[in-house]
Amino acid sequence: MARKTVLGLVVGNRGFFPDHLCREGRETMLKVLKRAGLGVVTLGPEDTPFGSVETREEAKTCAELFRRRAARIDGILVTLPNFGDERGVADAVKLSGLDVPVLVHAFPDEPAKMSIRHRRDSFCGKMSACNNLMQYGLRYSLTRRHTVDPESDAFRRDLDAFAACCRVVRGLRGARIGAIGARPAAFNTVRFSEKILETAGISVETIDLFEVFGRVGRLKDGAPAVRSKLKAIKDYVSCRGIPADALLKMAKFGAVVDAWIEEQELDATAVQCWTAMEEFFGVVPCTVMSMLSDRLLPSACEVDVTGAVGMLAMRLASGRPSALLDWNNNYGDDPDACVLFHCSNLPKTVFAEAAMGYQEIIAGDVGKANTYGTCVGPLKPGPFTYARVSTDDAAGTVRAYLGEGELVPEPLKTFGGYGVARIPDLQGLLRFICAHGFEHHVAMNPSRVAAGVFEALANYLGWDVYYHGGSVADASAGAGVIA
Repeated sequence: MARKTVLGLVVGNRGFFPDHLCREGRETMLKVLKRAGLGVVTLGPEDTPFGSVETREEAKTCAELFRRRAARIDGILVTLPNFGDERGVADAVKLSGLDVPVLVHAFPDEPAKMSIRHRRDSFCGKMSACNNLMQYGLRYSLTRRHTVDPESDAFRRDLDAFAACCRVVRGLRGARIGAIGARPAAFNTVRFSEKILETAGISVETIDLFEVFGRVGRLKDGAPAVRSKLKAIKDYVSCRGIPADALLKMAKFGAVVDAWIEEQELDATAVQCWTAMEEFFGVVPCTVMSMLSDRLLPSACEVDVTGAVGMLAMRLASGRPSALLDWNNNYGDDPDACVLFHCSNLPKTVFAEAAMGYQEIIAGDVGKANTYGTCVGPLKPGPFTYARVSTDDAAGTVRAYLGEGELVPEPLKTFGGYGVARIPDLQGLLRFICAHGFEHHVAMNPSRVAAGVFEALANYLGWDVYYHGGSVADASAGAGVIA
């Protein structure tokens, strides 16, 4: 069961504004957060007036509560039902010591309620709160509209994006990626820097294919882990026409990889999938990797570790499986359409229909009998988010690009896992990819989470991020490029 995202709630107050605005605003926001399925840590009326924060003492009380619940809190939501006290809000966040995303929200005024009894002035107070957070060196996020009704659809979208941002930040800080084998010799494109990732809080654990095959060799055909994995493979995808000995090899490989993932507490993997696997073991690992991704443990091909990081980021944001594909072909003369493809190890969730097949590209070199185990079929139409993460070794930084598009049901007869994608100004995106030397692999997730992932990577992790198709409203107080 997925862990519930929990926000620390700071209700700003300024005493000479009407009390009922603060009381009612807090109650409204608590209802909104509950409806959104989010957990909340916040002061109650028994702790401070209306459970709000105004004075330094109240800020210290709030900060102490947040420190006690620090392990649970993924982000902080500052809400201003009235102007709020800028110092109280900023002190509560600063004194908590929490290094988590912060969203600043302000209630809107109503033209018919502008008397001294009802006027909020949150419009103005939000600027002061943000000014103080900036002075304290604290990063924060903004709603797309300066003031927004917390019960509106617009705020629900803001809240969803912020919750996604919080999950990405928590999940990538301390993430552990497993690299199984060496990258294919012909693929310099998937080179990366372990040290740069480690600096970003992402660790890479390695294991040689020789060791994996050695562990496989020790497994008996009837071992419980092998029998369990074999059944899982057959239950996962149609295996019609696949030789029994190939399925057994996949089951043994999968059992070893599962055990290593558990032993190393890994969040994602990247696998040397050709051609040593086929030449010396006799299957491709694609279906085993597909099953991992479908279990929300992203698995990238060709030891593309940074590709796995992009997959993981979107999985954290959406709670849905990610896939890794090639930007592979043009689609006729449509400048905004292209073919996404892989051999493939895509998770079953992203397919319209799927079956096990063989790796047609390398079968000519190593023989069809040694290439069973791909998971093939057309991709399911619908919206998707794409992302690419890379290490810039010359600059010593992590960089990325992302955006959103649509998988469309265009006719296409080919092999592997494939689909036609439509992306606004695709030619501009392709020029960016080539001009900046990004890899040909791209991670995709069947969801719309670009805004939340962008905020996490650019603002809170401090990466150099390009958001294709983003707007100025998608950029908060952090770094990032939009176009």
